[in-house]
Amino acid sequence: MQKDPEINILGGKLTRCSNGPTTGFFRDGHCNTCEADKGSHTVCAVMTAEFLAYSKYVGNDLTTPRPDLGFPGLTPGDKWCLCAARFLQAHDEGCAPKVDLEATHARAAEIVPLVVLQDCALD
Repeated sequence: MQKDPEINILGGKLTRCSNGPTTGFFRDGHCNTCEADKGSHTVCAVMTAEFLAYSKYVGNDLTTPRPDLGFPGLTPGDKWCLCAARFLQAHDEGCAPKVDLEATHARAAEIVPLVVLQDCALD
């Protein structure tokens, strides 16, 4: 699988989202993507208790460790590459987490309007 160019939503070089826990479609710490990434794991978000509870409620439990998948479970404050559609859904429901724009892939804008990402940007 060939990665798309590593460009962030601001047009610069895509920065690391997290190595603790290691995130991303490629599990390389970046919100890189490619044609095989059907979920578009492109939004680098800082987890909150509210968002984690919401995600679990809608069927994607990000808090329970899954050692079989090398997944430690997330806690508030962790950064994670979210599926763009899930981020937009959470935004529309009023519980979107903050976003690291420099670590959010440019392809996120194919699903989430740039203004929404900017409104949720880290200070």
